[in-house]
Amino acid sequence: MPLSSPSCSALARLTAGGFSIGIEAPLDNDWTPAGEHARQLSGRLPGEPDLQRHADLARLADNLGFRALWIRDVPVYDPSFGDAAQVFEVFSYLGYLAGITRDILLGTAAVVLPIREPLLTLKAAATVQHLSGNRLLLGVASGDRPVEYPLFGRDFDNRGNNFREQVALLRNGATSRLPSGLAVLPALSSPLPLLVAGLAQQSPDWIGQHMDGSLAYPGSPSDHARRIAAWRAVAGSKPYATFIHVDLDESPDAPLQRWRFGFRSGRDALIAELHALRAIGVDHVSLHFRRNRRPLDETLREIAEYVLPHFHTPISGQS
Repeated sequence: MPLSSPSCSALARLTAGGFSIGIEAPLDNDWTPAGEHARQLSGRLPGEPDLQRHADLARLADNLGFRALWIRDVPVYDPSFGDAAQVFEVFSYLGYLAGITRDILLGTAAVVLPIREPLLTLKAAATVQHLSGNRLLLGVASGDRPVEYPLFGRDFDNRGNNFREQVALLRNGATSRLPSGLAVLPALSSPLPLLVAGLAQQSPDWIGQHMDGSLAYPGSPSDHARRIAAWRAVAGSKPYATFIHVDLDESPDAPLQRWRFGFRSGRDALIAELHALRAIGVDHVSLHFRRNRRPLDETLREIAEYVLPHFHTPISGQS
């Protein structure tokens, strides 16, 4: 089945060929010295990215063949965290991205279920699934910012139970909650692919049974080897995805300099790192560029030309 076919599930597209590479929004390198200087000049808040080119860069990533574009759910800016993510409301932004892209999968990393109204979350996810041609990957989480819960009238300590209840609702299309004759439209065209960030206050066994994939925090290959072993023990062959903060050096052979959540390197070391992650069982890696010093369009084009061909096997019928 062609990779771009709407009838091909988003999870099947994510793992087609055995390994894939995506990118994570926001598409700005505002965590660099030059980016920080530009932020101060513009009057943006600390951690608030420059979104002037977000649409052009999303289209470019789609056209270049990156497999997925991931966005985060940060409903309220908190200066103690200093990170506004991609600023836009997560489902509104997914709907917009669905309209300006064609093939790239659209993922959330991750929607904080316990602070959201369950029926509206279901309706929003089903809408994006429908409008995007079945490209939605619904990453979900229980949340880790206690300040948000009172704002939404939610109980932080009960977020684990709330998470389980909302997963059940997303799975059954709210049929267990609605009176006879009522329904949430649009109807799900296929089951929502649910990938979990962390454990979401659940046991590993529960996560392995009820989730379709894992969204793992960044780490080194040795970190992921341990996590993958634990994931496979409870989830079998379900996809394991992770993220890397990358600063791609202009020199192809620049050595890897590892830092927390990622590294600076040339493309040769990036290729080697991705090979190592694939070898230990990682199914998908999304690249994060807020610490990248070079222009992002230039970086995306280099990765598409020299890195993606090592990992993305051409699939018949892909546009």
